Amino acid sequence: MAISIIEKLETSLQALKEHQQYRDLPILNHQGRHVIYQGKTLVNIASNDYLGLGCDAELQTDFLQQIQGLPITQLPKMSATSSRLLTGNDEQLQALECELQDWYQAAMALTNPLDLAKKSVTPKTALVMNSGYHANIGILPALTALPIKTLILADKLVHASIIDGIRLSQTKLCSYRRYRHNDYQQLAMMIEQAPADIERIIIVTESIFSMDGDRADLVQLVQLKAHDNRIELYVDEAHAVGILGNQGLGLAEETHTLADIDYLVGTFGKAFASVGAYILCDEAVRQWLINHMRPLIFSTALPPMNHAWTRFILAKMPQLNDKRKHLASISLQLSQAIDQQYRASSNTLQVGYQSPIIPYVLGDNTRTVAKAKQLQSAGFYALPIRPPTVPANTARIRLVMNAALTHDDCQRLITHL
Repeated sequence: MAISIIEKLETSLQALKEHQQYRDLPILNHQGRHVIYQGKTLVNIASNDYLGLGCDAELQTDFLQQIQGLPITQLPKMSATSSRLLTGNDEQLQALECELQDWYQAAMALTNPLDLAKKSVTPKTALVMNSGYHANIGILPALTALPIKTLILADKLVHASIIDGIRLSQTKLCSYRRYRHNDYQQLAMMIEQAPADIERIIIVTESIFSMDGDRADLVQLVQLKAHDNRIELYVDEAHAVGILGNQGLGLAEETHTLADIDYLVGTFGKAFASVGAYILCDEAVRQWLINHMRPLIFSTALPPMNHAWTRFILAKMPQLNDKRKHLASISLQLSQAIDQQYRASSNTLQVGYQSPIIPYVLGDNTRTVAKAKQLQSAGFYALPIRPPTVPANTARIRLVMNAALTHDDCQRLITHL
């Protein structure tokens, strides 16, 4: 008798459980910087709410009072009801894109005005999308739809959404290779070895890597770009937006490389405590994406109410440097306390503040799951991260700091590590 599909699924799920790779959706109740999980109040050290805005009740109350003060005809709708190309291009969304461009220009003005004048920098425009995943699976395939012989060179540890976008980009005219994580010597060799008929090379990286918490060297990437006019830079700032730079624009702002990045992608789902994503790019690129980016064309736009909240946060982002400094302080406190042997690789062992993401690498799945349970018993909502999310034998607790945590919270966590 043939085995049914359901039986095969159940067998495969059991194998995941045996290898400590089974995942389940947790049932949570959020209360400030805590979550209620299985009847216990735990300090949340697993969220990407880096600035603690998602658990800021006072901030949310302020926003709702502003909304309630509007005339009924001006209240943001609760649903866009269609794609942007139909009726979903609400005024909230259009205003958000204009304000993103102003945010970018403000960050540019605070870098090096004289240097920018020499470069004759073309102003960037903004395009908002539904999520970081939508952005990364849509932008690269749209860009490579041009009849140009293209080579994509991507860091080995870029996010799954970027990998999926690269795979969707493969055509007769577009190929890709992946260089070792932050290994710019190998990247330079790949550029040098690129076939002579390659007309365009797109280097793809995250600025802060989501699982290791370390940084790309954007300055070095810009230097590589300067030596080959075929090179374009695609930088995903998902885990840097809000936490780095005087304006909160990310690592590109902090390293004064904004003017040299062709495709600057960011998200609202982390430090912004909202939903959605954006790209800052040339106007011609923006128009090309509107006409060729499938996730944008064929998705219902986000609700205008969400965009109103994002605008509310964006207006405050340049004034949140105290939160950014506190976040850097507690993140450094934790990372310095963790023994170097628990880091994912030598690339993460850099002096000074890297990011709020501190990997506590244990390697073995069973050991990692047990450690997460131990930390939960001690009052911390910590989660095990296992393959295939991370490479084999690098299972870890992904410790994530946020600005709502205190130094005492951090010290108590260190004690239990």
